[in-house]
Amino acid sequence: MHGSINWNGFQVFRYNNRFSKLLKITMSSKLFLLLQRIAFLSMILFQLEPRAADSNKIIIKCVDEEREALLTFRQSLVDEYGILSSWGREDGKRDCCKWRGVRCSNTTGHVKVLNLRTSDYEFARRKFLKGTISPALLKLHDLGHLDLSNIDFGGSPVPEFIGSLSKLTYLNLSCCTRSLKIPQTYRKLSGLEYLNPETSNLLSVGSLEWLSHLSSLRHLDLSCVNLTKSSDWFQVVANLHYLKSLVLRSCALPPINPCFIWHFNLSTSIETLDLFDNNLPSSSVYPWLLNLSRNILHLNLASNSLQGPIPEAFQHMVSLRFLALSSNELEGGIPKFFGNMCSLNELYLLNNKLSGQLSEFIQNLSSGCTVNSLEGLCLYDNDITGPIPDLGGFSSLKELYLGENSLNGTINKSLNHLFKLETLSLDGNSFTGVISETFFSNMSNLQMLYLANNLLTMKLSHDWVPPFQLKWLSLASCKMGPHFPKWLRTQSQLILLDISNTGISGTVPDWFWDLSVELFFLNLSNNHIKGKLPDLSFLRSDDIVVDISSNHFRGQIPPLPSNSTFLNLSKNKFSGSITFLCSIIENTRNIFDLSSNLLSGELPDCWLNFNSLFILNLANNSFSGKIPDSMGFLHNIRTLSLNNNRLTRELPSSLKNCSQLRVLDLRNNALFGEIPTWIGGILQNLIVLSLKSNNFHGNIPFQLCYLEFIQVLDLSLNNISGKIPKCFSNFSAMIQERSSDPIIGMANRIWVLPGYVYQYRYLDNILLTWKGSEHEYKSTLGFVKCLDLSSNKLCGPIREEIMDLDGLIALNLSRNNLNGPISPKIGQLKSLDFLDLSRNHFSGSIPSSLVKLCGLGVLDLSYNNLSGKIPLGTQLQSFNASVYAGNLELCGPPLPNQCPNEESTPCPGRDGDANTPEDEDDQFITLGFYVSLTLGFIVGFWGVCGTLMLNRSWRYGYFNFLTNMRDWLYIVGAVNAAKPQTKFRN
Repeated sequence: MHGSINWNGFQVFRYNNRFSKLLKITMSSKLFLLLQRIAFLSMILFQLEPRAADSNKIIIKCVDEEREALLTFRQSLVDEYGILSSWGREDGKRDCCKWRGVRCSNTTGHVKVLNLRTSDYEFARRKFLKGTISPALLKLHDLGHLDLSNIDFGGSPVPEFIGSLSKLTYLNLSCCTRSLKIPQTYRKLSGLEYLNPETSNLLSVGSLEWLSHLSSLRHLDLSCVNLTKSSDWFQVVANLHYLKSLVLRSCALPPINPCFIWHFNLSTSIETLDLFDNNLPSSSVYPWLLNLSRNILHLNLASNSLQGPIPEAFQHMVSLRFLALSSNELEGGIPKFFGNMCSLNELYLLNNKLSGQLSEFIQNLSSGCTVNSLEGLCLYDNDITGPIPDLGGFSSLKELYLGENSLNGTINKSLNHLFKLETLSLDGNSFTGVISETFFSNMSNLQMLYLANNLLTMKLSHDWVPPFQLKWLSLASCKMGPHFPKWLRTQSQLILLDISNTGISGTVPDWFWDLSVELFFLNLSNNHIKGKLPDLSFLRSDDIVVDISSNHFRGQIPPLPSNSTFLNLSKNKFSGSITFLCSIIENTRNIFDLSSNLLSGELPDCWLNFNSLFILNLANNSFSGKIPDSMGFLHNIRTLSLNNNRLTRELPSSLKNCSQLRVLDLRNNALFGEIPTWIGGILQNLIVLSLKSNNFHGNIPFQLCYLEFIQVLDLSLNNISGKIPKCFSNFSAMIQERSSDPIIGMANRIWVLPGYVYQYRYLDNILLTWKGSEHEYKSTLGFVKCLDLSSNKLCGPIREEIMDLDGLIALNLSRNNLNGPISPKIGQLKSLDFLDLSRNHFSGSIPSSLVKLCGLGVLDLSYNNLSGKIPLGTQLQSFNASVYAGNLELCGPPLPNQCPNEESTPCPGRDGDANTPEDEDDQFITLGFYVSLTLGFIVGFWGVCGTLMLNRSWRYGYFNFLTNMRDWLYIVGAVNAAKPQTKFRN
């Protein structure tokens, strides 16, 4: 051998050389070569054995002190989902450097990284750690990276000792704490390069001077920290010379002083700027855009107050990859320069006022290199019109959101050529036509499909196997029945499914419920599905939404998911009791609706600790007994609907603790007693109060006048007596002619995956008697302003104060003992569509001001003591005569009986008044007047003309008189005409 081999510090060369000389003396050359090779291999094997042993020795495990510190830290946490199951002292778990979220130095073994951030998938399902931040972390002396984001620390502030972790360069505490002591805690960490103390509550912070001590910062995220009082935020941030990423989401930023913008030295370094949800005006943002770096990569200005067209300043950002301008008030279209932004990957313009043809938008984007780079395009919720143009050229497109616009026509087949498409949103438009299997043939990457609320027909064969695996699917209101879609059996990854109102009938196949294990959102409502509901407690996700309303499910309600946010089982045929609620509704945070079923029995008395329940609807069943006292512990309840049952006794006083109530609907029961004064005194957020059709008695308490937000007050069909309170004019919401929101209910958002949100709404509803029958008001309930006191024992006059409620749409005071005249001010109620004053004791004439109520659609004044002529006007004469029946002294159209001294119906005056001056003059034109006129004409005519015809001398004399008179007039005229000419000559 001609060289040496270093093996654990030994020189093998010399040893082999001596051994070879010895063998050469005693053995032949062939045997020598064989033995030489054997000896060489033996030596290698001999040297390998200590190497293996030594290799075990150099594997450095975590430091014992730091392992114990981490375990102490774990004891301060609540781990319900086994997130830290790899941590422990057991054999196989002793090496803390292999624990989840822990990374150690390769040389010293000290912990360098502690990252306990849960995945977005886990966080969306509320699978995260809880507890407190233990000071045991101080024993991790080399800790440089600490990420405790998405851990619920119960709103406790960041502990001061965090500032003693002097080697920290990365600190992320987002969404886990209130961060009350931000300045004192962080100003010590001068080496920080990444800081994200994002809070779960918007807490106010003053001066940001403390940030100037963190001169090494490269990433700063102060999201959800209230900076309203931080007038120096712009100047402080501007002096962080190494800053590349600035995230100030939902900070309530004060407007930027334009004088500071030109000194903003981040223009050369900033790569990411996120100012989402700060309500900044265009005057603050647009000048800043002109001074931003041409190298900026990520810009988010969504949810501000930007107005007008998209500014041309964006065309200078040649490196821009991500641009979000969503939820502003931008107008016009997409400028042409967007087509030349060669690096642009994602463009989000949803929820603006953009208008124009979609073809123009696409043409501007495809005119240059953007057509090759664009991966995400979101134009959701604008005013864009027209059909979908050819999109085949956008070969990189992965996300396409065109929903909630005014698009029409058939869906362009060019979408089939977008091979990389993962998300397709076309919902909420007016698309027509048939969607067949060929449309999806090239969409193997599709994960989210939204075609809901169009006029589409899904024509998919029974044995079709899709090329994709969907996670989100919404086909609501598309035609796809009557059979349950069998192809859904292949979609094993579904977490959201909405196939409501699609014409499906029959029963749900068993395989579907096996498929639904991972579902967190299931909507089968408004179909014709029948059969029994299986045990749904197997649904494991948190914040589950289940809506199977308006079907034909029957039988007892099975066990339900215990971690529900929304459970709607209404309008089915479920029967039996609801004692099971006590075991599942405690974790139902938001909405529970079992209305319109066949349920019976007493209401369970187990509501003591259900503070998170917002809406409870048990209406239209057969529940009996009293309202449980424990319902008074629903401190956050907004809607309580127990109407149309058989509930008895008085209202429990404990309900006065439900001060957040907006809708209280107890109509059509057998409740009795006086109307409690605390309804008006404490439940001052009420918008709808219905006690209709019960057995309440006594007076209307004046405390109801404190309900300034009330829009629907229905006390009809009770035994209420006394007078109408004067203070009803305090109903401020009834004075306003228009409400800002047509719905009363609750909206909620579900965060499913990073960046993806699904919003659902629950709409409160109420039945109102209208035009002789009951009508349900739901999507327009917020516009209804109704006062119904009918079918009681009220007495006295109509209060003048009611005439101040200009926004009233319906006023029903019928079937009482009210008396006196109808106020002339009733014409002030210009919004009235329904007016019923029938079956009272009103007297006097009908006010002529009623003619001014042009929108009046329903009127009933029957069976009173009204008298006189019905005022003339198109409106009042258009109603049937039955509207005025039972008022014996009323006359005039449309009643058949004429008013006294009238032969025919006179025409109304210009203003529609019944009695005008012309009408009064007409009273003198009688039959005697016409007789005298005729006799006068005969006597005068024959007295003159007859004499001239019979007496010749009188006739000649009369005509000579006329001739002489003519000649005299001619001469006088000629002389007078000549006088001016004579004066002119002189």
